[in-house]
Amino acid sequence: MKQLILKYALPVLGILLLQACAKEPSFDYPEGYVGGSKVVNFPSVAIKGERLIIQNQGTPYTEAGADAFLQGQPVQYTTTGSVNVNTPGVYELEYSASSPDGYSASDWRTVVILSTAADVTNNNFSGTYNRALTGVNATWTKTGRGIYDVDNPGGAAAGVGFIVKLVNYEGTKIAIPRQQAFDPSIGGLNVIQSTSEVYRATAVPITVDWIILAGGYGTGLRTFTKI
Repeated sequence: MKQLILKYALPVLGILLLQACAKEPSFDYPEGYVGGSKVVNFPSVAIKGERLIIQNQGTPYTEAGADAFLQGQPVQYTTTGSVNVNTPGVYELEYSASSPDGYSASDWRTVVILSTAADVTNNNFSGTYNRALTGVNATWTKTGRGIYDVDNPGGAAAGVGFIVKLVNYEGTKIAIPRQQAFDPSIGGLNVIQSTSEVYRATAVPITVDWIILAGGYGTGLRTFTKI
C-alpha cells in the first residue's frame, strides 16, 4: 500500500514543485503599453459659452472659445470657420484637437448675423404651415426680431413638441441654424439644421421648402403651405 501511495504521490509532488518554481508573470510593461496592446488616449473638446448665438449685423462678436484636454491636461485646439458681423448669414464654427496617435475630437457653435434692415423687423412669418405629404402641421411663433420657434419642423406625425429656433436673417431668407433641441420622438437631444430653404412670401398661398438634417429624418425636400 505504501508503494502505491508513493507511486501516485511523487508525480503530484513534482508538479507542485514545478508550479512553485515557475516564474511569476511580469507586469513591467513598456510605457504606453499593457501586454502587447498600446494604450490609446483620446482628446476631448467642449465649447465655452452658448452653442447658438443670434445677434444683429454690426454688433461685435466675442469668441468664447473652447476647452480641450488630453489625459487631463489642456492641449491646443484649432478653430475652423469665421464670423463676418457685417454680412447677414449663418456661420458655423468647429473646434478640434488631436492626439499624437492621430485620434481627434471636435465640438461646434453656430453664430447668426441678422440684417438690420427694416424688412427683418417688420416681417411676421408666424402661423400654421401644413405639409401636404403627411397632412401634419408645423407651427411658427415669432419670439423676437427675426427669430421664431418652430414646432415640428419636419411636418412629421411624431414630430409635435420638437421645437427649434428659426431665423429670418435677411429679406425673406430663412434658416434653421444648426442647434441642439429636445426631440420627444427620441426622448433626448437631437442636432438639427435646415438646408435648401425657400420662403415664397408673395405666393398665394405662401409656401416653404427645406431639407431637414437631423437624426431620424430623411433628406428629402419638404414643402409646406401656410394655412
